[in-house]
Amino acid sequence: QVQLVESGGGLVQPGGSLRLSCAHSGSIFRINAMAWYRQAPGKQREFLASESSSGIRNYADFVKGRFTISRDYAKNTVYLEMSNLKSEDTAVYYCNSPSIRPMKPWGQGTQVTVSS
Repeated sequence: QVQLVESGGGLVQPGGSLRLSCAHSGSIFRINAMAWYRQAPGKQREFLASESSSGIRNYADFVKGRFTISRDYAKNTVYLEMSNLKSEDTAVYYCNSPSIRPMKPWGQGTQVTVSS
């Protein structure tokens, strides 16, 4: 049974920074790309960033330059460093592997709220 557990969310002021973590169980994640997604109320889940097992990183245009994805294979953890946060970044953030099909079950996500 695979499991994805997101953490690190919270309330942050506009312009602030936050670091999210995604702990993944199951060896299948280690040999596949991992990615971050988010979903705001009334909107569909959207792709944010990914890193392949060879270290290649891809970003959505609207987060490029502000968000950085990284992986720690020894800790089975994927990180998302976010800076210069804006109100439109408010959403529930999720991790998963975009290269495993069908996709594994989504975790609970972690809430990020950007507000003054």
